[in-house]
Formats: sequence, C-alpha cells, structure tokens
Amino acid sequence: MIATAKPLLTLTAADLMSRDVITVPRSMSLRAAAHLLSEIHVSGAPVVDETERCVGVLSATDFMHLVGYGERGTAKPVCPNPGCFHSAWQVVDVDDLPTDEVGTYMTADPVTVSPGTAITELAREMIDAHIHRIIVVDARYRPIGVVSSTDILAAMAHAAPIRP
Repeated sequence: MIATAKPLLTLTAADLMSRDVITVPRSMSLRAAAHLLSEIHVSGAPVVDETERCVGVLSATDFMHLVGYGERGTAKPVCPNPGCFHSAWQVVDVDDLPTDEVGTYMTADPVTVSPGTAITELAREMIDAHIHRIIVVDARYRPIGVVSSTDILAAMAHAAPIRP
C-alpha cells in the first residue's frame, strides 16, 4: 500500500515497491526454488548471484515454459498432463522438476529500475517488456524492492475519486 499522499503522477518506485524482497540464489535447485515460492505464496522472485547482485527473475512464466515446452533445448515437456498446474505457477509434483540450478531456467537480464523511477516509466517498462513485476535495485545492483502491476493499479485506485 502507498505510504504517502503524493499525487499519482509524482509517485516513484520507492513509494510503490514491496520492500520485503525474497531472493532466489542462482545456484539453488529449481525444485528448492519451487518449494520456496510455494511456501511464501509469490509468483516470482529476483535471482541473485553470490554477491547478491540481481542476475535474473524466476517467475510463473518460467515454470509455464518448462512444463509446457520442456527443458530448454528439448521438445519434451516435464509434465505432459495439461492439468499439472493447480495455480498460476505451482506444479503439483515438484519432484518432477529438474534438479538443475535456477540459473538454467530463470529469465536473464531482468528489467530493473532505481528507486526514483516514476510511476509512468514503471508502467511503460511493464507494457513494453510484457511483464508483471519490476525489480528495484540499489547502486550495487542488489534488489531492494519489487513493484508489481498490482502495486500500480492500487496506486491508481487510491488516487481515484470515490464515486457515490
């Protein structure tokens, strides 16, 4: 939720971002990452290297590609049953996932912004990249927050006049 009463178009990533960022180490197994995301009920998280720098994102889309299209470079789906997912990203049998590192399946080169990025630029970045979350990073490229499309919608709803 927005912590300030600033006008909508003056809001920045720092005003909108969730600050409790859960990161996934690039070396973590895909199975362990699926368990982690399931436990914390999120659909994606920044992936970090050994120095905590953001190197990617692991999201529902990455799991969907894996289940629907198989491991990268193959045509064999991990889960041939279309009902394998029971929510936007969760896999019914996580033990069917590869034990490879997250770095093999993450989306590399994530869209990142600084805390001062304006709400209009955040929305533009999401639309242009067809994504639902942007990672907010500090000067050392470490994740300090996440702005989701829902955060932007909430800001708009909060700023809209209440109708009778």
